[in-house]
Amino acid sequence: MQISQPTRRSFLSLLAAAGVLPQLAIPVAANGNMPPQPELGEAKPFSLDSLITMTRDLASRNYVPGTKVPQEWIDLNYDQYRGINFNPKSAKWRGTDSPFQLEFFAPGLYFPTAVTVDVVEGDQTRPVLFSKDNFVFSQAVPQLQADETLGFSGFRLRANINSNKNKDEFAVFQGASYFRAVARDQVYGLSARGLALNTADPEGEEFPDFRKFWVEKPKAGDTSATVHALLDSPSVAGLYSFIITPGSNTVMDVTAILFPRKELKHVGIAAETSMFLFDESNTSRFDDFRQAVHDSEGLLIINGAGETLWRQLSNPRTLQVSSFVDDNPRGFGLMQRPRDFADYSDLEANYHRRPGLWVLPGENWGKGAVTLVEIPADKEIYDNIVAYWRPRDPLSAGSEHRFTYRLVWCDEAPIAPNLAKVINTRLGKRVHGEGRVAAIDFAPHEDLPEDLSKINVHVSSSMGPVSKGILQRNPATGGVRLSFTFDPGTRTAMGLRAQLMVDGRNASEVWLYRWTA
Repeated sequence: MQISQPTRRSFLSLLAAAGVLPQLAIPVAANGNMPPQPELGEAKPFSLDSLITMTRDLASRNYVPGTKVPQEWIDLNYDQYRGINFNPKSAKWRGTDSPFQLEFFAPGLYFPTAVTVDVVEGDQTRPVLFSKDNFVFSQAVPQLQADETLGFSGFRLRANINSNKNKDEFAVFQGASYFRAVARDQVYGLSARGLALNTADPEGEEFPDFRKFWVEKPKAGDTSATVHALLDSPSVAGLYSFIITPGSNTVMDVTAILFPRKELKHVGIAAETSMFLFDESNTSRFDDFRQAVHDSEGLLIINGAGETLWRQLSNPRTLQVSSFVDDNPRGFGLMQRPRDFADYSDLEANYHRRPGLWVLPGENWGKGAVTLVEIPADKEIYDNIVAYWRPRDPLSAGSEHRFTYRLVWCDEAPIAPNLAKVINTRLGKRVHGEGRVAAIDFAPHEDLPEDLSKINVHVSSSMGPVSKGILQRNPATGGVRLSFTFDPGTRTAMGLRAQLMVDGRNASEVWLYRWTA
């Protein structure tokens, strides 16, 4: 099973990642004037209440797919589509006192249905009109006609996130309900989704679309941009509001109001999609010059009881789904912990600069499970990791549900550093004897005493024998390494758990791993 189109990941990376595309030579019009800014359509009244009413009404009616753009746009090949780029000198709000700029992506190829983008000023909203004059076309692009079906496939936001000189892109909304963001000095990596439906279910996954966006024009001095998005699919309609603040961490405060058309038994709230190909735990499967290849290394969870869990990611041979049952989780997210170039040795992908994404639930989320889906992958172009919150109870048809949460795109999860965190996991076959060896490195921490005999080690498995474990000081990290053996025998899977304790209290994160044959 593959969650997304096989080429989606490499395509979006090339299209939107900062620094990947070459600098465009911006043409000047024949009269010497700058390229025009996008024109706006007829003004209409705007209010958040009217958007909610519109979405509720939409959900009461049968789902209607969006209109496809002209076939010649859909028939573009990859290189041709890449040759269509929005002219940054046509950016909305360029040359004004607004601290943000808005740019657009053309439809076509993987985006056969255009979305509408409105600009909101005060209590009025006006649609942005598509014009080929706002785009730069390479020689590879054939002559294309534009008609009234052409909108956009998405948009990007820019601000002075890395310097006061240039406005760098920090957020992209494009494709289904996918969106991505970066913080300062980061490059694009994992994605978020408005909603995940039936992920990994045998009957197949449903991908809701953001069909229309409303982007409020930021005023001079504003530090945040506000985006509203209409979500629609056969099973549900919804309205999302994002208040986006770029910086050393880029923060999105999200309100999602869902109106199910059908009973939703398997819903993914605050869904994240990432890639994990290999690290030190499974390098033998890949003939690669790099030490590791992944956008995210592990899933970090602080559950409702306050326990901090670190679930190391894996690239299994078969699909696997892990559920961490909880009541009112305090936070979770896919994180990228190795932050040195030498951890990957990749000059192009810059995996050491990929963001983690921390979810901070808002109002009472109740009972459910943080769910992790790991899908087999043989190439790094595939997004094979998904994490989300799954409510225990289905969302009934005709009901209304509101979820609020904060998304933090970051280097480190914004949590208190009160435990020794896991910084590396290594697995391999035992040299002497049967079974395998696990070696877990914990970062230095003030709660770990110099006398290692005062640290209590707790190692267990879901089935099968494990050794007590040995603690050693790791001179390379300054922390400690826990090593233990486990013997799967003829088993195809084992759940492993390890933790360090001092004086009866937790001194480290709980390390979790699902070993598969």
